Amino acid sequence: MNGDYDADVVVVGYGPTGVVAALTLAGEGATTIAFEREQDVYQRARAMTVNDWTVRIFQALGIDRRVAPTLEPQRASRWLTYDRTEIHRVEHPPSVMGGPSRFYNIYQPALEKELRACAAERPEIDVRFGYEVTDLEQDDEGVTIRAADLASGRATTVRSRYVVAADGGSSRTRSVIGASLLGDTLDVTWVVIDCRVKRWWPDRDILTFWSDQERPVVDVALSAGNHRWEIPLRPDESPADYPTSVEVWRLLHAIGVSEDDVEIHQHAFYRHHTRTADTWRAGRVFLAGDAAHLMPPWAGAGMQSGVRDAYDLGWKMGRVLTGSLAPEWLDTYEAERRPNVAYYTDLAVHLGRIIKQELSPVEQAELMRRADRDPAGELATPRLAAGWFRGSFARTSLVGRMVPQPMVTDTLGRRLLLDDFLGNGFVLLGADVDPLEVLSPAEREGWDRLGARYVRVSPTAAYASGPDACVDTDRMLLPWLEGSSARVVAVRPDRFVAATDLEGLTVPQFPVPAAREGQHGPEGTVSEGAATPR
Repeated sequence: MNGDYDADVVVVGYGPTGVVAALTLAGEGATTIAFEREQDVYQRARAMTVNDWTVRIFQALGIDRRVAPTLEPQRASRWLTYDRTEIHRVEHPPSVMGGPSRFYNIYQPALEKELRACAAERPEIDVRFGYEVTDLEQDDEGVTIRAADLASGRATTVRSRYVVAADGGSSRTRSVIGASLLGDTLDVTWVVIDCRVKRWWPDRDILTFWSDQERPVVDVALSAGNHRWEIPLRPDESPADYPTSVEVWRLLHAIGVSEDDVEIHQHAFYRHHTRTADTWRAGRVFLAGDAAHLMPPWAGAGMQSGVRDAYDLGWKMGRVLTGSLAPEWLDTYEAERRPNVAYYTDLAVHLGRIIKQELSPVEQAELMRRADRDPAGELATPRLAAGWFRGSFARTSLVGRMVPQPMVTDTLGRRLLLDDFLGNGFVLLGADVDPLEVLSPAEREGWDRLGARYVRVSPTAAYASGPDACVDTDRMLLPWLEGSSARVVAVRPDRFVAATDLEGLTVPQFPVPAAREGQHGPEGTVSEGAATPR
């Protein structure tokens, strides 16, 4: 097959997952062609929140300031019964990831519009709206993709080295590559009611779950003056019982919402899915986002998991294309992302059981401890549970953990976020020590091959000089490192700790076997009793 390519990568589907994939690849210098059926952003708001991990990805893409106006900090979450008895409340602590909040409310159409506007400025990205991918065929050198212009019926063929399929839960690409979507769909229909706010009401900015066995309700402020309720239909009801806003108002009146509070903008119906594809890769074709996995909305992680898939795959694939990383890096995509998606899916399912009052008080208390454990530590930064890592994933280990992001000061006195100081490559961070003093010659040779930078993090009470030193003026980074007794940590471009001096700084090795759900261990192998993936 001819090796001539129209683009490095074809992205199928141009929702948030597809756009972030294209942006990440563009940041690595890779060209993409994106095919999208629709001509414009889908106008129904599906995702409701993002957290500071997702915002940090936006920062890595250089678009965080652009999307910031579409995000509104969320101060707390609570679970109420209909008589307004509070079951549980989570006051969100400050973020340690570089932003003002741990969680943000969004209005998805507005966020998507800005993401696409950022992508439109990148010459590496060619988006073809109104096209449906009908088939693809791959060989040892690349993939041939056939697509049809839905307006004219005209067919087009392009060739790329790889394909990222982000074409949603009904993914046609998933079927073409022979992957199966395994799991369940609950036999309950929910109505989603999107409203425009007309006035403020008490505690509108708290994400509220109305817990009830018959009518549990999700009640959430969206950004830009929007608000949403999600309410299940009873077994004796169907969407035909709610053809217009007139009928929908009965549901809102039952929880005390009136025409003085909001104007109904639109409503739609859907069912909750808990499904995952049996494989996320076939040769040069990768599934991402809803094409790879579907989860209930209770953990607010559906769209975000797609964004994280796209970023994880994009930075690796981009560097494989330039030759700076070995092709084996692409084997780490599913190995790293699947356990993380499984964690959030499981959390969503169990949070849904609270909302529907299906748990005993003891089970409920344990789940809340799990969801809100040690906000200053255990859940403060995300963690991966398998993949390109060396060492133990125990709770006391930094391996697999994302580095927090304080403001630091360079040795010329300029304050900036840690990621902006570190750049976008591999970095070894030393806790008041030059990492080169700790590395053996063989260890350094391995990191040098990856183009690593060696950075000393100094306390405010010491002298610091040179371009590869920074001062921990927020007094966050050094305590985090020293809390684990690590002197040096090796950090990947996505800011996850790959190795520490406590268990050896030799570059992690391939192959990386796929992780089974809930199990993980050193260097991508699986073991019992390790930490839960975040």
